Amino acid sequence: MGIRFVLMVNKQGQTRLAQYYEYLNIEERRALEGEIVRKCLTRNEQQCSFVEHRNYKVVYRRYASLFFLVGVDNEENELAILEFIHLLVETMDRHFGNVCELDIMFHLEKAHFMLEEMVMNGCIVETSKANILSPIQLLDKAS
Repeated sequence: MGIRFVLMVNKQGQTRLAQYYEYLNIEERRALEGEIVRKCLTRNEQQCSFVEHRNYKVVYRRYASLFFLVGVDNEENELAILEFIHLLVETMDRHFGNVCELDIMFHLEKAHFMLEEMVMNGCIVETSKANILSPIQLLDKAS
């Protein structure tokens, strides 16, 4: 399937956005997020950005005060997922102008919409920033 989940977490470990592409109940999600966030946030900058946890490979990257964590299958290419994270951040930067934690908190629906435009059923389906942002810009014009 590819991507299993996408998390955006601040430096204190608080989840700001969570999108799952497989079914997990609330308790499983809470436990998984807690374990992964603790594992990734305790690593230093000299360590690589890939962690194996349970049956997932977690690829993460820090941008300012936000950590972007993507859980994928063990067969998935880590560098491709790092590029996906970078594309997601660049797309959000283009829309919000230097995206920060507050942008995600106050415009959570737009962040989810961007992610849904890029990923469908765990597969990356769109990589063009213009194509990802055009429906959001149309919604902004209409309101």
